[in-house]
Amino acid sequence: MSQQISENIILQANHLVKSYSQRSGRFGFGSSQVKALDDVSISLKAGSTLAVVGESGSGKSTLARCLLQLHPFDGGEVIFEGQDLAKLQGQALRDVRKYLQMVFQDPFASLNPRMKVGEIVGEGLLIHGMGSATEQKQRMLQMLLRVGLSADDALKYPHQFSGGQRQRIGIARALVLNPKVVVCDEPVSALDVSVQAQILLLLKELQQEMGLSYIFISHDLRVVRHVADEIVVMHKGKIVEQGAVEAIYNAPQQPYTQQLLSAIPGRKAA
Repeated sequence: MSQQISENIILQANHLVKSYSQRSGRFGFGSSQVKALDDVSISLKAGSTLAVVGESGSGKSTLARCLLQLHPFDGGEVIFEGQDLAKLQGQALRDVRKYLQMVFQDPFASLNPRMKVGEIVGEGLLIHGMGSATEQKQRMLQMLLRVGLSADDALKYPHQFSGGQRQRIGIARALVLNPKVVVCDEPVSALDVSVQAQILLLLKELQQEMGLSYIFISHDLRVVRHVADEIVVMHKGKIVEQGAVEAIYNAPQQPYTQQLLSAIPGRKAA
């Protein structure tokens, strides 16, 4: 039975569990189960940004993919606007997926090198049959311009762009469908610091203009302080602390959160 969802909660995960098998034993002939998600529950308010923070292996990227139904989970539920996503199949799931999009970590690996930028950005419109060919092209060009690229860039290939420009292409691809929730999986970790600031500012501007809700995955509390409203801290598949950004940043309660904060250059120990 789904929990009652407040009107301003757009996406909610309840008691998610996800396990993976890994080889074990001296020669790798055995196997054991590792819990990537262990009873994880989160709520995303409409129009807000929820940051999910933790080191590599904490489960945050697995959570992102389970939220979008890219990975099946073993237990729990994901509720988007009152619908249990795990119960949707076929066309019903495809219809919902256009409202749930992702910006990937690596702008070099996430774009098809054989496709022109216009094809990459407009592919989702084609798949979902949104508008005529003329309308799809117009929408694609509008998104390229909005993320700081030009109409001429539609005819180029990904290798002709810098890392920051490629991430702008990835953002345009995610937003061209007018989604409601965007999962940003370490969207600036592969970029130079100066470029990081530009991309973060762009994401905030687009959120305000389009009424977007973000799940922002990161290992860096320095970055999320400037973009998030609330923070969830994950460690070994569990949520160890959560709260408003300033509360987490100024008065962390858990040693693991304090450890993450201590890694920020120039920050004094709590």
